[in-house]
Amino acid sequence: MKQHIQHFSMIRAIKRYALLVLCSLAFPLAALKAQTDSSSLAPATKKKSFTKNTFEGNYVIDNQTVMVPIKGTFEFLMQHRFGTWDKGFTDLFGIFGGAHIRLAANYAPMDRLQFGAGIYSENMVVDFNSKYAILKQTKDGSMPISLTWFGNVAMDTRKKDNSTLFITFADRLNFFNQLIVARKFTDKFSAQGSFNVTHFNNLEGYLDENGKVQPMYENTHLSFSLGGRYKVTDKMSIIANYDQPITQHPMNNPHPNLSGGIEIKTSGHCFQVFFANYNAILPQYNNLYNMNDYTKGQFLIGFNINRLWNF
Repeated sequence: MKQHIQHFSMIRAIKRYALLVLCSLAFPLAALKAQTDSSSLAPATKKKSFTKNTFEGNYVIDNQTVMVPIKGTFEFLMQHRFGTWDKGFTDLFGIFGGAHIRLAANYAPMDRLQFGAGIYSENMVVDFNSKYAILKQTKDGSMPISLTWFGNVAMDTRKKDNSTLFITFADRLNFFNQLIVARKFTDKFSAQGSFNVTHFNNLEGYLDENGKVQPMYENTHLSFSLGGRYKVTDKMSIIANYDQPITQHPMNNPHPNLSGGIEIKTSGHCFQVFFANYNAILPQYNNLYNMNDYTKGQFLIGFNINRLWNF
């Protein structure tokens, strides 16, 4: 009988121990569930939604746009400018005139940032560029604009001879920086403006009557640009651009640029064909050296073609 009572007491002790173990396991599980439930009731942080497709691509005719492709985007770009059409049939409206071409490639290693490089037929120029989206317009209006910086450095790679101005390597270099602000007003209409700084390390001069070298240009040139796009259909838009020099030089002040055309967009391509009086392709060459006057009808035909891949 005594053994039976001891056996019964042992069973009761085991049951109590098991109950304590189960309670110790159930308490943290209940607390975790309560924490999960309370966190699900907490207000979720609303993710910012940015305005898309302010422009279709990196360019609106001769100028960069605020757009920076998404991370992993590779772009191949071909730009072409014919001669001016003011000579008529003499050179078939510039098609047989002097033409400029640039081939370039860009890559976005991360969102908001892009790097690129290109080769340009004028003066055998090689250029390197970067672009960063500082601000992006939001759909809720908390940020009403987009703001992007673009910059490049270009190098004249021609062989040094009596026709070039190279003494040191730095004499081959020139630079361009641009701060672009834009807004997408409606699904159809977007506009942008930019402030531009051009700098050439070495520029032409002339000898005055005293035999002293005088500069023809200021080394640093300031300008501003305005551009816009209006979508006619989902695939086609009208584009326009205007560039105005600010800096006054001792000689050969550049003329402003007026341009307009159409843009056709597909899933992987963007094609622009336009008229303009900028005949160069790199912005620093256009901003400092443009001698074509649109008031005299000195326009030319140009086109930009780009192809995008996402990796």
